Amino acid sequence: MTPALIRGISPALNFHELIKIRLSGVERDRRHELLEQIYDATGAEAVQEIGRIAVICRHAEKPRIAFPIDRRKRK
Repeated sequence: MTPALIRGISPALNFHELIKIRLSGVERDRRHELLEQIYDATGAEAVQEIGRIAVICRHAEKPRIAFPIDRRKRK
């Protein structure tokens, strides 16, 4: 995990709110560690993980996507 990776993910989340990340060539346990680091560093949440692909989201101040369940409101 490099700062450059986070610098690339964060603007993508700002613009799209929902992105896919491919973690190929990484063992399962290490993938989960990397994803947790990404979630912590970007404030994103997991939407789905299938194999080596993760879908993550981060709600924008002015949302472009209507999520079925807004986890922020349940807390």
